[in-house]
Amino acid sequence: MTHLFSPMTLRNTEIRNRVWVAPMCQYSAVDGRLTDWHLVHLGGLARGGAGLVITEATAVTPEGRISPWDAGIWTDEHAQDWRRITDFLHGQGALAGIQLAHAGRKASTAQPWRGGGLLGPDEGGWVPVGPSPVAFEGLAVPKELSVAEIAELTRAFAGAARRAVGVGFDVLELHAAHGYLLHQFLSPVSNTRSDGYGGDLSGRSRLLVEVVDAVRAEVGEDVPLLVRVSATDWVPEGLQVDEVVEVAKMLAGHGVDLIDVSSGGNAAHQRITVGPGYQVPFARAIKEGSGLPVAAVGMITEPHQAEQILVDGAADAVLLARVLLREPSWPQRAAHALGGQVHWAPQYERAAPR
Repeated sequence: MTHLFSPMTLRNTEIRNRVWVAPMCQYSAVDGRLTDWHLVHLGGLARGGAGLVITEATAVTPEGRISPWDAGIWTDEHAQDWRRITDFLHGQGALAGIQLAHAGRKASTAQPWRGGGLLGPDEGGWVPVGPSPVAFEGLAVPKELSVAEIAELTRAFAGAARRAVGVGFDVLELHAAHGYLLHQFLSPVSNTRSDGYGGDLSGRSRLLVEVVDAVRAEVGEDVPLLVRVSATDWVPEGLQVDEVVEVAKMLAGHGVDLIDVSSGGNAAHQRITVGPGYQVPFARAIKEGSGLPVAAVGMITEPHQAEQILVDGAADAVLLARVLLREPSWPQRAAHALGGQVHWAPQYERAAPR
């Protein structure tokens, strides 16, 4: 059996293989409510053989959306929209994961194919919030969150987690990467607070730890909990990988089961060195430094490349994004190339390579 197509267990939950779908925003919801697009998009990825399908960043409050077209789960009605999707994913043998998120200072923007710029209140936007009144370049200056408002947001994450589990999600992921709210608190680029939620790394990581604790208390001990991090801000004055290793060590003691390792997104002047598997060294550093399992993401596009990442021990799973948009059946092709076993829907099985 190949590493890529061997099962993986988190808590008591077995995932059929280690090819996972990374969260990919679709900007196709209406008032946070899902559309047929989400069913077809996510369902096709499960049909293609992925072991875990993680949904797009799903906002825990209305103002936590990146755009007015983001998915949400801040009410029970929003949550119920997900039921037919989790049912379909399970019907294809995949597990359903949801990424719970708040965009913070990067909220209230247009869809990427419409420029992605700031939307004002007269355009359906709103005033974003953040740890400090420090704007992301080109976007609005956010309103600084009060301590009371931070506590409300922590409760919002916990409530969203409860709703998600209630509609069939098997795995939860907290979005603390790519310049969104939990990352904004972690990074000195965006967090200039002088109270208990700012200052040193302990203060800047306080909100993330509190959210983890609140979510774990809400959903119990059986649900796997992942955290997506940006391992570096790619700027000298920003978050560095050694600090993120320390954060991962903290999270290991608070019920987190795996770290999903990405990078960047919190500084417009970042300079990223991009190439095949360019974030894999960050995944290895966090795995070795924290003792937690990790998933690697970023320009992983070829079956043997993905297999070697696991063989080398740099990561425990791989998360794929754009390559799956181009080829939703990538896991099936990879299994054929590597000699692994993968799911084929009976309607498609006659097309499986022999």
